[in-house]
Amino acid sequence: MVLWVILLCTLVSSLLGGLYVLGVFRRQRTNEPPLDKGTIPWLGYLLEFRKDSSEFLKRMQRKHGDVFTVLIGGSYFTFVMDPFCFGTIVKESRSKLDFRTNATQLVLRVFGYKPIEATYSIVHASSTKHLMGEGLTVLTQATMESFRKLLLFSLSSGEKRVWQEENLFHYCYNIVFRAGYLALYGTEPARGAGNKERAEERDRLHSNQLFQEFRKYDRLFPHLAFALLPPKDKREAERLKRHFWNTLSVKKVWQKDNVSGWISDQVQLLAENGVPEYMQNRFTFMLLWAAQGNTGPTAFWLLLYLLKHPEALKAVRDEVEKVSRESGQEVKAGNPPITVTRDMLNQTPLLDSALEETLRLVAAPLLVRAVLEDTCLSTSSGTELTLRKGDRVALFPHISVQMNPEIHEEPHKFKYDRFVNPDGTRKDFYRKGKKLKFVNMPWGAGVSTCPGRFFATAEMKLFVFLMLSHFELELVSEEEEIPAIDISRWGFGTMQPVRDVRFRYRPRF
Repeated sequence: MVLWVILLCTLVSSLLGGLYVLGVFRRQRTNEPPLDKGTIPWLGYLLEFRKDSSEFLKRMQRKHGDVFTVLIGGSYFTFVMDPFCFGTIVKESRSKLDFRTNATQLVLRVFGYKPIEATYSIVHASSTKHLMGEGLTVLTQATMESFRKLLLFSLSSGEKRVWQEENLFHYCYNIVFRAGYLALYGTEPARGAGNKERAEERDRLHSNQLFQEFRKYDRLFPHLAFALLPPKDKREAERLKRHFWNTLSVKKVWQKDNVSGWISDQVQLLAENGVPEYMQNRFTFMLLWAAQGNTGPTAFWLLLYLLKHPEALKAVRDEVEKVSRESGQEVKAGNPPITVTRDMLNQTPLLDSALEETLRLVAAPLLVRAVLEDTCLSTSSGTELTLRKGDRVALFPHISVQMNPEIHEEPHKFKYDRFVNPDGTRKDFYRKGKKLKFVNMPWGAGVSTCPGRFFATAEMKLFVFLMLSHFELELVSEEEEIPAIDISRWGFGTMQPVRDVRFRYRPRF
């Protein structure tokens, strides 16, 4: 009899535990946001969210308002769509809202890297030193040298001004990725006299091979991040990870010349903190994706929007030519290619605005914090809501601010000067008569703001500056439409197109 009672109690406990995990007992408490668990236990809205995150969130916002909690794959996410609440969330202390919890899980799953406590302070300190201020000046010079090798080396060869035709997305992603990689991870050493040209050719060959493998991994990234890869793709992802761990290994990086301080400092600090070498190799792979996973796609969209809007193309080209002339350089027959400096990049308000407008249209990160203790949230309507301990709170700025017609008039249109006043100063934006702090959030915000945003911006502007200065550009078809975005990449930074676009280019002189 006693045995049957024990078995029955065990069965009931297991059943209740299972029901709890499935979310059966979850109820909305007083002062909590509306709760929507969907119809499928545990899964909730996972499938719908993965199918099209943007459309799902728009539907939930229409149904529940600006703040709501939904069940997604066993976790409860409170989405905050009220932009006036963003400041409170991104500034809240880590003891209440912690961005590291989700980030740690993601980098382990995607890159095989398990962060130590010091990882975040190491990345922040090194990024502040090398990706901002004087460090950024040095890195911009190195990136300019990379573009010289990849983009400009053929200009002085005496070849005729013939049109070359390419796929625009592949071209931009390829060149920008390789330039950033060489600037950050170093170049082939030129051993002995007369070997500089051969070393540069090896850099071009090796960086192109690396890009081809990177694109294979990049295509798998969204499904890998959600652990939804089929067996064949999972095996391919593991192969690619091992390839990058080997190619970007610390031993091989130290054999290069001109390795950036951003890479060398971080690797050295990891070693000093007892991180084993195999984990350092995984860290360098993570840095590559963080640094180069979004810059090439953004450069594609920026060039495409400029090519589709002739008045924007002319305005930005006139601006970069003016900056070049004022620096004592000019692109014309017989002159060497121009050298663009960080100071020159700081004198381009129209290019800045065009880039920011591009990011407004195509950058769609999902910003997530783990709720470590019950936290009060005040909405713009004066309502006090409680975020429950153990949940996640998430922001999706692409809907909330970037495509919000109350903030940005005609939000689906590309307006290259949207963010700049006629005198070159930055515009302010308002909603319901109240000035907004957050009107475009491609880099995140608060303590989780992308530390490499200044380098990424310089890299993309440098590429477009050089392309507009040295080449005539046009779409192969004047009727070419802006391609749709790949909705599987919602939440992972810059969106990518579902198809490529053909363009052609030739030297201007």
